[in-house]
Amino acid sequence: MSVLDELEQAVGQVADRVGPSVVGIGRGRGRGSGVVLADGRVATNAHNLRGEETTVVFADGRSVVGSVTGVDVDADLAVISVDTGGAPAVAWADDGAARVGAAVFAVANPGGQLRVTFGLVSAVGRAFRGPRGRRIAGSIEHTAPLPRGSSGGPVVDGDGRLLGLNTNRLGDGFYLALPADAELRRRLESLGRGESPARPRLGVGIAPARVARHLRRAVGLPERDGLLVRVVEEGGPADRAGLRTGDLLVEAGGRPVTDADELYEALDQAGEGRTLELRVVRGTDELTVTVGFGEEQAGRVGSA
Repeated sequence: MSVLDELEQAVGQVADRVGPSVVGIGRGRGRGSGVVLADGRVATNAHNLRGEETTVVFADGRSVVGSVTGVDVDADLAVISVDTGGAPAVAWADDGAARVGAAVFAVANPGGQLRVTFGLVSAVGRAFRGPRGRRIAGSIEHTAPLPRGSSGGPVVDGDGRLLGLNTNRLGDGFYLALPADAELRRRLESLGRGESPARPRLGVGIAPARVARHLRRAVGLPERDGLLVRVVEEGGPADRAGLRTGDLLVEAGGRPVTDADELYEALDQAGEGRTLELRVVRGTDELTVTVGFGEEQAGRVGSA
């Protein structure tokens, strides 16, 4: 048997083994895919969802409306409760099975049409930014092509065992998947119980320090390391506290902030329902801004 014959056989076997466990998420082509975790439970990417309910299309053609049980936007994960109708749960591979050079198969069901592609693991332990900018570490980089609507679908080994959930397209033929390790299993089980994590968020869009330095220099202001506020979400914590577009965040919780990860660390330490003190440069003035993360906490701005 030639190599091509063996590959053809492998793709067919993966389609037969895993195809019944892979679903389409949303109406129409291109929304997303997902995978059956257990009876009544489907996993997908959080960015595939548009509300508390979504249409789930199964391999047998059934189209059922499911409800979001738990969602973690920062980790780009969600679990949907839906009548799986006997669709089998995907089998999990052992931790660490996705090693560099391993053959993998990406499986998707965009718009109710099963897709299976072949590739290799090109790297492990990759990091990328999630939907709200938080760093997601430990992902699997592979080369199995992903058609539109594949995010949230599984990447599996030749035996059809789950290695990861496809989530991000890098371009140039490379793709990232959240690794199917013990941590992912724990997170999905928690989301399946309705335990969506609550993390404080400022409600701003920021630019990195190099952009802030360039812009301040361009308008004749002294250079400072910090994060430039590009957008302020109306009614969000930052807006209620008085932050403005063009402010430069230089400290959070008493520590300098020069990249997004340092700001997220300060937010996590503050915790939901509490406050975070920010040092802000506005033009040539320096201000102290106290941001509250509860509806009853409006925050305040004062001189430094």
